[in-house]
Amino acid sequence: MLGSRLKEIREKKNITINELSQRSSVSKSYISSIERGLQQNPSLEIIQKLSSALDVSLDAVLLEGDDELAEWITPLKQAIEGGLTKKDFLGFLKGWL
Repeated sequence: MLGSRLKEIREKKNITINELSQRSSVSKSYISSIERGLQQNPSLEIIQKLSSALDVSLDAVLLEGDDELAEWITPLKQAIEGGLTKKDFLGFLKGWL
């Protein structure tokens, strides 16, 4: 669930709701309602503001419970944007495995 993931990241970084609110320009009450599961469908803009304020990727917030996977997604996306093709990636994996 998005709210529990957001709270988990915030607490790991020792950031209070008040600090997150100041950093993201999202109200404390709205952040609290997301974390408690009362607001289950915040806009992508809000999620982006919160992830930026927490200094994590959007994927890290959205991929609940899978920190390791979230860490891989950003560089993989960058590689794809830089021209990495699926064929090249699969060829690399075959050679590496």
